[in-house]
Amino acid sequence: MNIVRAGFYSSIATAARLLAALVVVKLVAWFAGPAGVGKLGQFMSLMSLLAVLAGGGISAGIVKYVAEYRHDPPRLARLLAAALWYALCASVLMGCLALLFSRQLAQWLLDDPAYAGLIRVLAVAQFGIALVNYILAVINGFMDVRRLALIQVLGSLLSIMTVIWLARWLQLYGALLALIVGQLLWLVVGLPAWWRSSYFRRSMLRLRFDREMTLRLAAFSVMTLTAALVSPLVNIAVRDHLALQLGWQQVGYWQAVSKVSDAYLLFLTAAINIYYLPKLASIQDRTELVHELRRAYRYVLPAVITLAAVVYLLRGWVTQLLFSTDFVPANALYAPQLAGDVVKIASFILSYVMLAKAMTRLFVISECVFAASYLVLVYLFTARFGVVGAMYAFLANYLGYLAFNVLVVRRYLGTV
Repeated sequence: MNIVRAGFYSSIATAARLLAALVVVKLVAWFAGPAGVGKLGQFMSLMSLLAVLAGGGISAGIVKYVAEYRHDPPRLARLLAAALWYALCASVLMGCLALLFSRQLAQWLLDDPAYAGLIRVLAVAQFGIALVNYILAVINGFMDVRRLALIQVLGSLLSIMTVIWLARWLQLYGALLALIVGQLLWLVVGLPAWWRSSYFRRSMLRLRFDREMTLRLAAFSVMTLTAALVSPLVNIAVRDHLALQLGWQQVGYWQAVSKVSDAYLLFLTAAINIYYLPKLASIQDRTELVHELRRAYRYVLPAVITLAAVVYLLRGWVTQLLFSTDFVPANALYAPQLAGDVVKIASFILSYVMLAKAMTRLFVISECVFAASYLVLVYLFTARFGVVGAMYAFLANYLGYLAFNVLVVRRYLGTV
């Protein structure tokens, strides 16, 4: 598999996932306006947070070690048995906590305790979501990009049908409920597709505690959990700050531009996730690693620059198509956000070296430091520039993160 082939299949899958996400945003924009889109962002952050925690944050670890052990059946069987055990224990823990604090979470995130029932549904759904993540990670570790794309396309189509039905019936509440149900429906596609693969073994569904493999996964999951936890929590804090200082209307504008950014970047981040993590994890020769990173920049950077330029030129049409005329003020926020997107992708390519080579301590410290610096920059820049200051903070923070990753990779390669 190469980056072009991985990019082709991941683009098809991403287009389906993107369509599903945009249907949700469009429906919420119709039913609830900018304030509803802001609350949608809060709920999606909670979903992302719980989905990662429910599986113990080991999806990336499964991808890495399956890529390493796929030609060693005994070690692979031990790894996957330990991974499934780890994910089940984490699911039980997070499900219980979400059930216990459902009312408080609804009040904190959505400013309405009436959504507590929705949080409870999400808590119970953690078991199914963890299993979906486990299946996708195993398939990704075997670099079976076609099967992975098939599951994501069919799963996204089921999600679209679900959200249209529930949103028409229950409006904003239905759209949020559909996000949960749609994730569970991926099992309907994912489990049979995995079952029919040439590498599937019944032993992959066994549960067993294995100290060595559990410690490997735990060390790796610390990095994944840090990245997955810090980002939603910081975004929640940013929304709360913007809502307090500027109102939920402004949060909706910020959320709208952020969603457009996330949407087109999915095409690139999906290819990077599918291809580079297993690829970099399997590379031991540093010269080959340098070659792979150069290839990444040769293909990925021109793509992100082109996409960002197209989005900027069509920003007025994109905003009206995806949201509504109520979101026209959001057009002024695109320029610094899109510039930040280019820098973000440039830094992400290098940051995968830390993830693939299990630089746990350095990765965790960097995630926490740059999350804190982003929040500080948001406070400083929004006080001076208003809501567009959040976009300036995004750009400035990723410039610093890029410089940091350049130093890390140069040191790892022994060039400094």
